[in-house]
Amino acid sequence: MSDPTSALGGKIFDGFAQIREIGPLGMISLRCDLAEKALPALVKAITGTKLPAIRRIEIKGDSAAAWMSHDDILLIMPYEDVAKGIETIGQKLSTIHHLAVDVSDARAVFRITGPKANEVLMKLSPVDIARLVPGEIRRTRVAQVAAAYWKDGDGYTLVSFRSVAGYVMGLLEHSAQPESELQLR
Repeated sequence: MSDPTSALGGKIFDGFAQIREIGPLGMISLRCDLAEKALPALVKAITGTKLPAIRRIEIKGDSAAAWMSHDDILLIMPYEDVAKGIETIGQKLSTIHHLAVDVSDARAVFRITGPKANEVLMKLSPVDIARLVPGEIRRTRVAQVAAAYWKDGDGYTLVSFRSVAGYVMGLLEHSAQPESELQLR
């Protein structure tokens, strides 16, 4: 088994906000009826968090559980914990209709930090960033591609498909360019 690598090798850009591609990060897409009684205990066992409410992400250390839709949650954890997470889901939900997929290698993850980090996303997404509160997750688009992001700590974490990681990084870099540099091009 080879060592996992992030989509862009940890690329960093410093503008009026810092853009950093992070990873690899372990992710499981879990689709099932979110009202299942076994689900809160399962989420806690895998991530240490509670089951997220609509448009919320619950974070504890290196792990998180994010609401993605009415029947979908994204479980985030250290990359090396994914196989055990999938196994736990299979055991605890064996009698419940569900789908659990390791999507770790299909996603790219970015951190946008700095005092003007919100301005980067304002340029790219139709979300009212001023109303986005810590712990809220938004599934939306960044320019023309699907993405999800949330505010935490000193910035935002953004998840996109790995296949468009270079495009997303380019968008983020361009959006974080100081105005003076844009005028020189």
